[in-house]
Amino acid sequence: MKVIDLINDKQRTPFSFEVLPPLKGTGTSQLFNTIDRLKEYNPRYINITTHRSEYVYKDLGGGLMQRQRVRRRPGTIAIAAAIQQQYGIPVVPHIVCSGHTREDLEYMLLDLQFLGISDLLVLRGDKAKEESMFKPTGDGPSHAIELIEQINEFNKGRFFDGSDIKCPGEKFTFGVACYPEKHEEAANMESDLAILKEKVRLGAEYAVTQLFYDNEKYFSFVERARKAGIDIPIVPGIKPLTKLNQLSIIPKVFHCDLPEDLYREAVKCKCDEEIKQVGMEWAVEQCKELIAKGAPNLHFYTMSAVDSIGQIAKQIY
Repeated sequence: MKVIDLINDKQRTPFSFEVLPPLKGTGTSQLFNTIDRLKEYNPRYINITTHRSEYVYKDLGGGLMQRQRVRRRPGTIAIAAAIQQQYGIPVVPHIVCSGHTREDLEYMLLDLQFLGISDLLVLRGDKAKEESMFKPTGDGPSHAIELIEQINEFNKGRFFDGSDIKCPGEKFTFGVACYPEKHEEAANMESDLAILKEKVRLGAEYAVTQLFYDNEKYFSFVERARKAGIDIPIVPGIKPLTKLNQLSIIPKVFHCDLPEDLYREAVKCKCDEEIKQVGMEWAVEQCKELIAKGAPNLHFYTMSAVDSIGQIAKQIY
């Protein structure tokens, strides 16, 4: 069953979550522990993030440093296959423009097709840490729309160089990202919605939001999207607060506001355990309201929050 069919299943509001591939050399035990912790809540699908390589500096001694490119979290495709094989849960690997040429992306599509994985989340991805603005790698796509166009050509049986695929496999379907509080690089909400609408025109079957803490911003975004003619499911992305330092990090990194009521309770906390409790309580109420008002799916970001998400799911599901 395709992910869009799972999202549209009206028996209950689907539960899904996102995981990160293991850090290079650390093995899969922590990742599988996350899935084992959450599988009792019947996740309908699992997303797997993709991470570009980045520059690091290796100390050679004698005051010399060597600049090297390193991928700290390789293995998205392999991890997707391992999860699907071990758990039988549908997987949705992220495929991103960031750090990849068109040929790189084509080989990823081929590998995924060989493995029978045909659901994707298509993203531009983050800029490199050393860059002030996003730059494509070689001839790689600059925007998610360009990557979608490449995937669509692949689905039609054509490689990126225009040559024919002799034995086309199963076609890919995909979701995309959206931003209730506007993408940081968008000029305004209207231009951001116009980009989302173009992704839908090109075949996006659903959209998953950036994390947010103010449900009204999600509801307002969905209403504006509907008025703009965007009719695909818009899945809310949830990440409970779990650490004190997130009060400053999350608004900065994810460009989202903390509601005043949440912030007022959070700043009273003296340790991570206290804010973890506040975060869980807020997320439970957030999820209950989202379900009551018809959210098509609850999607959780698990990084640093697995235990909290398990407790939230226990109360919701």
